[in-house]
Order: sequence, then structure tokens, then C-alpha cells
Amino acid sequence: MILSAIAFYAFAAVLIACAALVISLRNPVHSVLFLILGFFSAAGLFVLVGAEFLAMILVIVYVGAVAVLFLFVVMMMDINFVQMRQGFTDYLPVGALVGIVLLAELLLVVGVLVSAPDGALAAGPAVPTLGTENNTQAIGEVLYTRYLYLFQAAGMVLLVAMIGAIVLTHRARPGVRRQRIADQVGRTRASGVELKKVTPGGGIS
Repeated sequence: MILSAIAFYAFAAVLIACAALVISLRNPVHSVLFLILGFFSAAGLFVLVGAEFLAMILVIVYVGAVAVLFLFVVMMMDINFVQMRQGFTDYLPVGALVGIVLLAELLLVVGVLVSAPDGALAAGPAVPTLGTENNTQAIGEVLYTRYLYLFQAAGMVLLVAMIGAIVLTHRARPGVRRQRIADQVGRTRASGVELKKVTPGGGIS
């Protein structure tokens, strides 16, 4: 019991520290690396509460795919972060308003859970008991039956984010040669082949 508590506080401290470093570091590559460490810490917390399937998915999907994709996109994009930070004060009131609204919602949810935990649990759909079903089967039954449409909507959001990353990476930049498929397909023999008359012993001039 003491070992579990020590592990929980260790993983939680590392996770909070990584979350703070992700949004505070100036180097975006370092932010992504601390994000990966935060994912590993969150996976350790899932293992402590018995959700080993979520821990495995967090490591395989988010660390092995999403975080690596973030790292590649950040390294490929030529963004002038100094210029972006110049307009930070212009958007500060809007960002503060959004943060206050999110904080109020979180406090409301925590207040409901503290004041009436039984009522909050009864308001949601019944979750399969782990005594009759294993962890993976219970998650699949809830996710792919009751929350199927929300799951599909989350997939569409990820699709839009992926398209946005591709568009930002492949934007037109001066001095960079890009492949043009239409020009290659429409190339003729006259424009692609040039005949040279070579005299014996003279070489190509």
C-alpha cells in the first residue's frame, strides 16, 4: 500500500512537471519530448488503478504515433516563433476569458462530485462491471455502442488536424523546388530529348 502511494505521487509529480514544461519551454522540440514523458507518466497512473488496457493504448498510440507525428511536424515546419509571440498580448484577454470559463466548468464538476457522488454516477449510463467482463471488453462495449457517434466525431476532428498539419507543412516557400506531377505527365519528347551531333574524336561541346 505504501509502495503504491509512493508510485502514485512520483508519477503524478512527473506528469504535472511535464505538463508545465510543455507549455513553458521556448523550444518546440523539447516541448514534444516532455509531452512524451508525460504520456509515459500517465500510463503509469493507469496501471496503478488497474486500467492496463488504457496504459497500453496510451503508450502505443500516443507515444508511438501521435507524439512522433508532432515531433516530425514541428521539426519540418519553419515557423518564426519570435514573430508569433509579438501578438501575444492582443489575444491575452480572449485566452483569459476561455481559461476562466474552463476553470468554472471544472469547479462545477468537482463540486457536483463532492456534494453528491452517488447522484453524479446515477446520471450517466451504467458501466459494465469488471467482475463479469474484462477491462478491454468493458471499454469496447461502452465506447463502440453507447458513444459510437461521439467516437466517430473524434475521428473526424483528428482527420481535420492531420489535413491541417499536411497543409502547413507543404505550403509554398521561396527557393524550394517542388515536384509537379502535371508537368511531368505532360512532358513531350521535344521538350525532354535533345539530339547532339558528335563528331568522331571531338566529344560533346
